Amino acid sequence: MSERPVREALTGRVIFEIGSPDARCVEPPVLDVPMADVSTALGGQARSSTPLLPQVAEVDLARHYAHLAEANFGVDNGFYPLGSCTMKYNPKINEWACRLPGFAGTHPYQPTETVQGVIELMVGLQDALAEVAGLPAVTLQPAAGAHGELTGLMCIRAYHTANGDARKRVIIPDSAHGTNPATVAMCGYEVTTVPSDESGGVDLDALRSVLDTDVAALMLTNPNTLGLFDENILAITDALHSVGALAYYDGANMNAVMGKARPGDMGFDVMHYNLHKTFSTPHGGGGPGSGAVAVRDTLAAFLPGPIAVRAEDGSFEFHTPEQSIGRVRSFHGNVGVLVRAYAYIRALGGAGLEEASEQAVLSANYMQEKLKVAYDLPQDRTCMHEFVLSGKRLRKEYGVRTLDVAKRLLDYGYHPPTIYFPLIVEEAMMIEPTETEGKATLDRFIEVMLRIAEEAKNDPDLLHGAPYDTPVRRLDEAGAVKNLDVVWSPEEV
Repeated sequence: MSERPVREALTGRVIFEIGSPDARCVEPPVLDVPMADVSTALGGQARSSTPLLPQVAEVDLARHYAHLAEANFGVDNGFYPLGSCTMKYNPKINEWACRLPGFAGTHPYQPTETVQGVIELMVGLQDALAEVAGLPAVTLQPAAGAHGELTGLMCIRAYHTANGDARKRVIIPDSAHGTNPATVAMCGYEVTTVPSDESGGVDLDALRSVLDTDVAALMLTNPNTLGLFDENILAITDALHSVGALAYYDGANMNAVMGKARPGDMGFDVMHYNLHKTFSTPHGGGGPGSGAVAVRDTLAAFLPGPIAVRAEDGSFEFHTPEQSIGRVRSFHGNVGVLVRAYAYIRALGGAGLEEASEQAVLSANYMQEKLKVAYDLPQDRTCMHEFVLSGKRLRKEYGVRTLDVAKRLLDYGYHPPTIYFPLIVEEAMMIEPTETEGKATLDRFIEVMLRIAEEAKNDPDLLHGAPYDTPVRRLDEAGAVKNLDVVWSPEEV
């Protein structure tokens, strides 16, 4: 692809750099009250200089924000195969549902009798999530997946403490999500890492070698970050329970197993959901999110409160468990996310959730089979909803790195997959197609990935310079990290 000049509207100017000194968006109304001296009103604390504000006409302002929206990439305007994040299309009816006045117009300080519908929805969602998890008690309070991890591990700690059992360590496989070790440290435990075996699952011998009565739990991502369902899952949970430890299930990848397999049936005691991944909320850029936590009945007393419950008279209210770890978030969670998740589950039903998992797994295996001819496949076995390729062959033979492949994808209009994660795979590319993409989209992405592999062979310098057709060319990412500069000043004009 030849290099082309980028049109002026895409040069990324900040709003202060457009317009003119005499431009304005609004005409203030004629003053109909006595003029007041600002400095006097503020007790002499008024600023000494006029604030720098953009001076733009309404048309300039409209175009500026329209351009920002156009430059932003989202799942509504392109394929987003971001492994480990489940960036799937979210049905717009769920957006409509969460904006209904009875949900969007409520206030958390309202008396419970005035928000019965909201609490009823929360109870219904808890029941549905309990069924999907195979674990009977659920809290909707955590605001994100990592927050759910923290909540779940705090419940585990409270459980051991209540039993007079002082444990020190939590086991984490090397294929786990990166937030797991941070959660362990925040809860005051030590991290013990166990390696993966040749099949990509937890090495059972290594696990058993570190098990003793100091172990509080194991945090397992399943399917793991290789996109693989651990074939020894029951042996893993049995081994933990044999020393009195608990099993924690990182449910960030539930999009592969919902309706097909339940963590509770596998022997897990605690799990968190990423409702914003699996159950239909647009996410990215830090939010919004919801990290609902489900636990076995032996841990229900430790959940954060208050929790939405059905009262004996049939009404709905909030209740705090007897040995609750306390609040982990203000009020009752990100309710807009909860409404979307409830609408999604009710629309699909149990059979629909199962079919969504089946389609996600089918799409991933289809793409994996097509792409393994051009890229290395560390684990050549049936994957779940995502799979991991390696670009080490391209780097060794042509000097093309995974980063180059990702940058070149931008020229073809695709958001790149997750790269260099998981850390246990050299030059990793983690691809998740999701169940919402049609075969035509998958085939086009496959075609592009194969074409890029050919470009790497025939013209590696082309990839080294990519992207060419974006508003901003390749950045000095290392320099940006070391010399962070996010402040614009008028001297830069």
